[in-house]
Amino acid sequence: MSNGGPWGTGGGDDEDRNRDKNRPGQRRPGEGAPIPEIEEFMKKGSEQLRVLMGGRGGGSGGQRPSGNLPSGPAFTGSTLGLIALAAAGLWAYASFYTVQPNERSVELMFGKYSATGNPGLNFAAWPVVTAEVIPVTDERTTELGAGRTGPMDNGLMLTGDQNIVDIEFQVVWNIKNPTEYLFNLSDPQDTVRAVSESAMRDIIARSELAPILNRDRGMIASDLRDAVQKTLDTYNAGIQVIRVNFNRADPPREVIDSFREVQAAQQERDRLEKEADAYANQVTAGARGEAAQLKEQAEAYRAQVVNNAEGEAARFTSVYNEYVKAPDVTKRRMFMETMGKVLGSVDKVILDSQEGGSGVVPYLPLDQLRKPATATTGGNN
Repeated sequence: MSNGGPWGTGGGDDEDRNRDKNRPGQRRPGEGAPIPEIEEFMKKGSEQLRVLMGGRGGGSGGQRPSGNLPSGPAFTGSTLGLIALAAAGLWAYASFYTVQPNERSVELMFGKYSATGNPGLNFAAWPVVTAEVIPVTDERTTELGAGRTGPMDNGLMLTGDQNIVDIEFQVVWNIKNPTEYLFNLSDPQDTVRAVSESAMRDIIARSELAPILNRDRGMIASDLRDAVQKTLDTYNAGIQVIRVNFNRADPPREVIDSFREVQAAQQERDRLEKEADAYANQVTAGARGEAAQLKEQAEAYRAQVVNNAEGEAARFTSVYNEYVKAPDVTKRRMFMETMGKVLGSVDKVILDSQEGGSGVVPYLPLDQLRKPATATTGGNN
């Protein structure tokens, strides 16, 4: 029992005095502020740690008697087993990883290339080996032109005939070698953009404006794909260019109206040239046809004359052969035929040169007598 005193410190047993002495916030009259008991705090923390780790503390309510050590082991076998099992689970969780069908993994041992992982479940012994999973078949697009990456990248390029063209295109690519892709490129997008722009400027510088705007877009896209792929292969970039989309090729906006007027004038010129060519072809074809007709007529006349001459020559040869056989008879026949031809179409008067005659024999013009009869007969009919 306490024997007096308003502060309850005048009597009692030793345990009460010790408890009052160690209770924070209690002080005797005239004493200063109490000094914290560092050793007591350390003991309390150690006891709580043992309780959490599976040991047991002394005293009721977590308070142990002063000067007594706790009993029992600090770590039991089951606790150590659970800790080991949890550590193994965490290690397995960090070491096993899954690669999707569109992905590949690159395993690094202390930051250096070790192996390439295929789709499925893979193992990398963490922390010695780490894995970088990369989607390799996904298509990635790099767009160029029309201010895609800033005001300086506006797609304006100089053609071979000293004209300016505004071009917008896309380079679609994926990853064919993940190891080269990771180790040889610091910024793949910028690399593809720089290579594509350089290759496009080279192609445009070797081309003229009109084909770029009209018919050569497909060929330019194919040449650009080959050039970009060849350059990236020299860099060992591990990138495969799938296709190039040539979206637009126009004159600069500042001169597009004037350019359209020039294009309209060129189209009108082409139309007039085609009409002139059609008329020239028509006239030329007519002249060639007429020339061919005249040529055919000349060939026919030549053949006719040659055939007539050959016929006359053959007839003369046959007459000559007969003349050789019988000259007198042939002469007389030829004379009679010739005189018949000469005298057959003229009026004739026959004179008799016999003596005692008048020398003139009346000639009855039978042909004259027949003409009126023929005319009368024709009139009666």
